[in-house]
Amino acid sequence: MDKNAVLKVKHVSMRFNLSSEKIDSLKEYVLKSIRREVSFDEFWALKDVDFTLQKGDRLGILGMNGAGKSTLLKVIAGVFKPTKGSVVRKGSLAPLLELGAGFDKQYTGRENIYLYGSVLGYSRAFIDSKYDEIVEFSELGRFIDVPLKNYSSGMRSRLGFSIATVAEPDILILDEVLSVGDAKFRVKSEARVRNLFEQGVTVLFVSHSLAQVTRICNKAMILDKGNVVAFGDIDDVAPVYARMLDTK
Repeated sequence: MDKNAVLKVKHVSMRFNLSSEKIDSLKEYVLKSIRREVSFDEFWALKDVDFTLQKGDRLGILGMNGAGKSTLLKVIAGVFKPTKGSVVRKGSLAPLLELGAGFDKQYTGRENIYLYGSVLGYSRAFIDSKYDEIVEFSELGRFIDVPLKNYSSGMRSRLGFSIATVAEPDILILDEVLSVGDAKFRVKSEARVRNLFEQGVTVLFVSHSLAQVTRICNKAMILDKGNVVAFGDIDDVAPVYARMLDTK
C-alpha cells in the first residue's frame, strides 16, 4: 500500500449461508446436521470488491436496499471477516454503523459515553477532557443521567454521533447517520463531518440521498447485488446513479 493510502480493500467477497430449515434448538440442529438434513442457500452479499482510498478521500457508497452497502462497511470495520480477500487499514478507525451500537440500554447516557468511548479506543482521560463537548453537541442536557432504555432513537443517534466524532480518527465510517434526527441536528452533523474533512480524515459514507453524497463526497461507488457497478470521482459516478434511479 502506497504511503498516502489509508485503506485498501483487496478483492473482497462476503458469503452468508441462509438455512432453509426451521430449527428450534441447538440439539435439533446437531441431530439434523449429523443426518445431513440441514440445507443452506449461499448468498453472496459482496462479490470481488476492490478499491483504494487515499488520505482525505470522502467516499459515498450508493445503491438500493440489499446492494451490500452496510455489509461492506462492516467488513471494513472488522465486524465481519470476508469470505475472500482482505482489508488493509492504516491508522485509527471510528465506525458509526448502527444507531446505539456499542451502547448498553441499562446504563445512563453519561455511563455510555465512557463505555462507547472505550470501545472506540479512547482513554478515560481523553473522555474526561471531551465530556462536556460531547454532552453539549448531543443536546441531551439533563437527559444525560437517564438510562438509554428511555431514550428515543434520535437521542441515541445524537449521542453516538457525538462520541464517535469528538476525536479525529484517520478513518470515519458513517452508515446513514446523517439522515437521522431533526433538521437542525442534521445540519450540525454535516458541519462536523465537513470539519473532519478539513483535518484530512478519510470518510466512508452510506446514504440514500444522491444530493447529500454529491454535496460532501469527492468519490463515489455504486453497489448492485454485491457488485461494484461504478467507482471514481463523484462527478463521473453521480450521473450513472441518477440514470439507475430513473429506470427503477
